[in-house]
Amino acid sequence: MHFESPIKRRQSRQIMVGNVPVGGGAPISVQSMTNTETCDVDATVSQILAIQDAGADIVRVSVPSMDAAEAFRSIRERVDIPLVADIHFDYKIALKVAEYGVDCLRINPGNIGNKDRVRSVVDCARDKNIPIRIGVNAGSLEKDLQKKYGEPTPDALVESAFRQIEYFDELDFQEFKLSLKASDIFMTVDAYRKIASQIDNPLHLGITEAGGLRSGTVKSSIGLGLLLMDGIGDTLRVSLAADPVQEVKVGWDMLRSLKLRNRGINFIACPSCSRQNFDVIKTMNELEERLDDIKVSMDVAVIGCVVNGPGEAKEADLGLAGGTPNNLIYLDGKPNTKVKNETLVEDLERMIRDKAEAKEKEEANLIAKS
Repeated sequence: MHFESPIKRRQSRQIMVGNVPVGGGAPISVQSMTNTETCDVDATVSQILAIQDAGADIVRVSVPSMDAAEAFRSIRERVDIPLVADIHFDYKIALKVAEYGVDCLRINPGNIGNKDRVRSVVDCARDKNIPIRIGVNAGSLEKDLQKKYGEPTPDALVESAFRQIEYFDELDFQEFKLSLKASDIFMTVDAYRKIASQIDNPLHLGITEAGGLRSGTVKSSIGLGLLLMDGIGDTLRVSLAADPVQEVKVGWDMLRSLKLRNRGINFIACPSCSRQNFDVIKTMNELEERLDDIKVSMDVAVIGCVVNGPGEAKEADLGLAGGTPNNLIYLDGKPNTKVKNETLVEDLERMIRDKAEAKEKEEANLIAKS
């Protein structure tokens, strides 16, 4: 079941966040943000490494004070993934972390201050070849825009963004990406659609303050899914009140489901019914937990009966079709072996790992030949 995504992506210019290209046709990058106390260097480094291991391309770190900026210096020295510093209110913090090797600066036009302060940040970013993310947020719009519109609206978000864009144009600075986030899906989607046709800078997607793991995943999937289907988006963060590792996993699940990126196992599993020959739900829970470390892209089908089982199993890299008395495993579309319920999970895990290892070697050989 392998084919290219039919989505035609919006054309955008490319910037570099560390060694990660953003925009210009580059793969959509997955981001998350630490929620540790930044001044606790050990805890923050540990979380960054966990986020990176989950598949993040870029990690954002809040830097709310000069003490945090000094901690950021130590953090930067201990991790190699591109880091974005999240800066609010005090532009001098942006200047400080720029000295310490930050890969991108995130500033909010609603609270960073007057044009002279923005100019200082831009001049520093230009000098050190650091891109900037203009982060417009419905919860922190400029006071005059709040008064003008009465409440956050898509047009208010877009107007706020264009104020900064026009000033960046005056300063002849185009190394920036843009986000227009709200917790409301309709507002967010409308704002991104409005601005996507007016500029060619890369866009960072997110539904801000989306909620907890379950509700936030649903809300983000709907909102970001609509935009991604439109071809809008060069990088994304799924904002959840949950472990940041979960944000990364959900982000990858989104991109994988739209065939925009591939990483790890894409499980095709039936919801189960009385026809199932084994406990599908229990089997899936165990497999997902056991195989979370696999990074190579592959499709695995786990189907509980013979109605759809053989058809789905034949289309996957490895597929299981439930049957009586034994369950049949297909490998690369062909019947391979039968397994009993008693050892089902162990047998599947072993065969999936063997297949993943074989795929990794195939991919490595292809890279070596090219």
